[in-house]
Amino acid sequence: MAGAKLHIDILTVIPEMLDSPLNTSILKRAQDKGIVEINVVNLHDYSLRPHKKVDDYPFGGEAGMVMQIEPVDRAISDLRSKRSYDEIIFLTPDGQQFNQAMANELSLCQNIILLCGHYKGIDYRIREHFVTREITIGDYVLTGGELPAAIVADAVARVVPGVIGDEQSALSDSFQDNLLAPPVYTRPAEYKGWKVPEILLSGHQAKIDEWRYDMAMERTKRLRPDLLK
Repeated sequence: MAGAKLHIDILTVIPEMLDSPLNTSILKRAQDKGIVEINVVNLHDYSLRPHKKVDDYPFGGEAGMVMQIEPVDRAISDLRSKRSYDEIIFLTPDGQQFNQAMANELSLCQNIILLCGHYKGIDYRIREHFVTREITIGDYVLTGGELPAAIVADAVARVVPGVIGDEQSALSDSFQDNLLAPPVYTRPAEYKGWKVPEILLSGHQAKIDEWRYDMAMERTKRLRPDLLK
């Protein structure tokens, strides 16, 4: 898609895991509009070994298999021959915690590579010589980096201008100002005796904004006080 504002290449050994999250809802619309371009790269295509294998036993005898450096090198070199990359990101449990501020920062990039780990991990030389940033979505271990890559792609793409029709909606999401979002309500104004706060029905925008801020602060203090530090 010529003229895409954000291009993301996702390197993976299980490309089919990314079919659904990358081709539905907002991400699909963003790609259809040409605002975001997401390309899934099968690392098996860059293997020179029999059966296109990309893993091998680790030196030192540790249990599990490790992704080899050669297919990753070949894939990144091929991609770099076509464009220059702002970031080459490895999705790993021991990376920096992904957050909204990071998503906002990455949305300003033009070209990003997301490298999905698998098996026991990747040859550490990949991290030393290719990776510019390492990201985790939480303190737990998944089978591979495909689901984290989809999460990062979604969080980054949705704040690219033009992806969401109402851009103000994305700017008012939780964490944009280090606060949780305030409660939201819709019709009917009363259901089973449960009423929407009167202030939201008042039409007084300044007071509504003040109420929203107060509620965001209250929820953050109660549920995520760490954000206020």
